Amino acid sequence: MRILHTSDWHIGKRLLGRERLAEQADALDEIAALCAKEQIDVVLVAGDVFDTYLPSAEAEDLFYEKIKKIAGDTRAVVVISGNHDDNVRLSAATPLCEPQGIYIYGNYGYVPKRGGNRPVRIADSGPNHIVLEKGGDKIFVNILPYPNETRLKEDKNPDETFLDKMSRWMQSGQAKNTDGLPSVFLSHLFVAGGQVSEGERDIDLGGARSVPLSLLPKADYVALGHLHKCQQFKGIVCYSGAILQYAFDEAGAAKSVFIFDLDRTGVHNMERRILQSGRSLVRLEANGIAAAEELLYRYENSFIELTIHLDEPMASSQVKQLKDANEGLISIVPLIGSALPGENASARKQLSPIELFCEFYKSRFSEQPSDEMKELFVSAMEESNET
Repeated sequence: MRILHTSDWHIGKRLLGRERLAEQADALDEIAALCAKEQIDVVLVAGDVFDTYLPSAEAEDLFYEKIKKIAGDTRAVVVISGNHDDNVRLSAATPLCEPQGIYIYGNYGYVPKRGGNRPVRIADSGPNHIVLEKGGDKIFVNILPYPNETRLKEDKNPDETFLDKMSRWMQSGQAKNTDGLPSVFLSHLFVAGGQVSEGERDIDLGGARSVPLSLLPKADYVALGHLHKCQQFKGIVCYSGAILQYAFDEAGAAKSVFIFDLDRTGVHNMERRILQSGRSLVRLEANGIAAAEELLYRYENSFIELTIHLDEPMASSQVKQLKDANEGLISIVPLIGSALPGENASARKQLSPIELFCEFYKSRFSEQPSDEMKELFVSAMEESNET
């Protein structure tokens, strides 16, 4: 079967107050068109469908409209909940979704009905797996939605660590593959060593709930969600990444999905397909208002974070001047009393420690330090020299 892996749609997510529903709609339309062009049989959505537990009515309408379009008349779509999703709310419409070939797994034991009259039908299913069949070909999908706090607390066992639970849940799903079918592990989790983005919440990233690669179940392909930057481990352990650039540290990073064929001999024809939808995020840096304004004119249809080096704090009229230059400017980071790296470096070397301290203080607080603060700095420096 031909499979498409996507994740982290974050429908309803804004960027510093800017609405992005139209961009999200375009990206999902692009995925639907790609599914039709590539004759995709199965779409795997690895969590974080929405950005919040309580998405707006507009966000939910967009999800149902686009997921139906992606499923079309032929495809099966398997969706799991992520850490941003309310798994119960996300799964509430499963009775209506099933006839459309859409199967949504949260954490409460949903089991889709076997059979169906679509080209890709359910041959077998359980609360943590699904077997999809098309024309006699079958694939097995081991499913583990994001293990939220409710699931972790309900599954009481004082002797089990988080990794013990994860291992048990992963292996219990994989154990259902008694026929040795070609398999995918679909989950929303943080693999240790993964690159995080400013767009992800801090919860569980890099902490006690990271999962080592060695713990993942054996599968032909591992379809993951949670991290917004596309990345791969050992070739077949993949984060497809978010469908849009959601944070400025993703500036310049292409957004994508993975497409591959899966049969009894494994994964074939695996490709990363770049998505073209959505406004690009750009980080710019300039010395002074005039240089910044000139730079802003070059980046139409982008969202911009501007770092600007100044000799004194900006006036409100100057802020307006910059925003008028490009409506996509949504963040200004003023650095007072500093210059771009390399500029005025020789002059700065001639400054005394107290002068350097005053420059640093002004860059942080947009004013000169008080005499008391200067005396405190000198006192601290003298104590440091004495020791």
